[in-house]
Amino acid sequence: MQSNDAQLTSSTSCHVGIIGAGIAGSTIALRFAELGINTTLIEQGPSLVNGPPICHLHAGGNLYREISDKQCLTLLKQSIDTLKVYQQSANIRPTVIALPKRDKGSVDDYLPRLQKLQQYYQALITQDPSNQVLGKPNDYYKIYQQEDLEQLAKQHLPLKINTLDDWLIPVAKNLDLTQLQWPVILVQEYGLSSFRLAAIATLAAAQLPSCTLKLNSQVLSVSQIEDKWSVQTNHEIIKFDYLINAAGYQTGEIDDMLGFKRNRMVEFKAAYVAKWPDCIGLWPEVIILGERGTPNGMAQLTPYPDGYFQLHGMTQDITLFKDGLVKNNQDSAQPLLPTKLLNKARHLWQQVDIHQRTQLSIHHFAQFMPSFDSAKPAGKPLYGAQQIPGQDPTLRAADVSFETANYARAEIVKASSALCASDAILQDLIDKKLLCAELSEKAANAGHYFAITQSFTDQQIEQTAKTLASQREYPIALAKNIQG
Repeated sequence: MQSNDAQLTSSTSCHVGIIGAGIAGSTIALRFAELGINTTLIEQGPSLVNGPPICHLHAGGNLYREISDKQCLTLLKQSIDTLKVYQQSANIRPTVIALPKRDKGSVDDYLPRLQKLQQYYQALITQDPSNQVLGKPNDYYKIYQQEDLEQLAKQHLPLKINTLDDWLIPVAKNLDLTQLQWPVILVQEYGLSSFRLAAIATLAAAQLPSCTLKLNSQVLSVSQIEDKWSVQTNHEIIKFDYLINAAGYQTGEIDDMLGFKRNRMVEFKAAYVAKWPDCIGLWPEVIILGERGTPNGMAQLTPYPDGYFQLHGMTQDITLFKDGLVKNNQDSAQPLLPTKLLNKARHLWQQVDIHQRTQLSIHHFAQFMPSFDSAKPAGKPLYGAQQIPGQDPTLRAADVSFETANYARAEIVKASSALCASDAILQDLIDKKLLCAELSEKAANAGHYFAITQSFTDQQIEQTAKTLASQREYPIALAKNIQG
């Protein structure tokens, strides 16, 4: 619990309202409430951080060949900052990236970018040693030739991971090496558990006296009355001095209530859960790159404990959907998904659709790893609609925009951008002198102050995460930590 001094300070501060308790809204709420800023978090659902599927940090954007080096460097920095705050939500395991022979690209195209990322990581550590959260800079990535994997395939599966090579042994034993270009890349793109992240946010919010949660609260209208924002929910009317729109794919609906124009896109996507009874060993994430939206789209295998895997297949029949990427029009800031996809976003899936798409995701990856074809569907998809501000569908590094006095939008595309969004909005509060002098000085000098957020044990977090997974009807294995 915070001290009485912190509670007293919060009462002299402005009242900040946040609409939407996804990763962006929850992170901003914790960032502010940790400092003693009076913060109210409004969420239409029953719990925090329950949006589009999260599976990794994107520490360098290595899954996206199409984005700029600048975006990749930004994602690396944001991921390091995120990992320092939410370290207990991470699954510390690398990612293996391979290009199939059928792909038009070349692995050589990747190497200059990886070198830049490695150099930038080293520079960040030189600047601040606490930034070394992705292992040693020299181990940020490693390349493997075919003969390397052929030798690793002959080794026994390790019971414990001692070297980077140990992660490749199960991959080398199962992947069809004849289909790949060489080299194969191992990179420190760690996993991120959405359930453990939600657990951290839930536990912290309950302990922070400056944070008020309004769950199961549907926003009906928002208006500006003089210098206040008035938010009407299905339960009450609340007035705020500063309003943050963190409503995710529904951000445009709040903009429309206020008459604000904004170009944006929304994309509905899904990942699938399978259990592989023949799974042996500790697995990294495995990415087989491909052309997005085609039958040869990227195949992604994300490991969890107990033989469970999260699967992406970047085809129209698996992760992507026909008419799943939509833009807003001149009459509204809110892109409109087709009704059938909007129903899916609102948890209305047909069982036959779940089974079919999960089975297709299994077969898609089994093209490159035939033994994986014995995996079985193991639950409902992880899904959601993702907003992309502006008109560039390849944008991945984004955080915040400001429309008018005391109104900000948190418009993150990747989870690792949430902390950066909170920093930008906090600076806006300081610049506009909306915080008392004591709070303003503390906010400016405290850095990423998350004393309560970082105070919980692994056991507390995992138990809460398992409860959330169960409540959301997912296997509790998705909440467990991968122990390399």
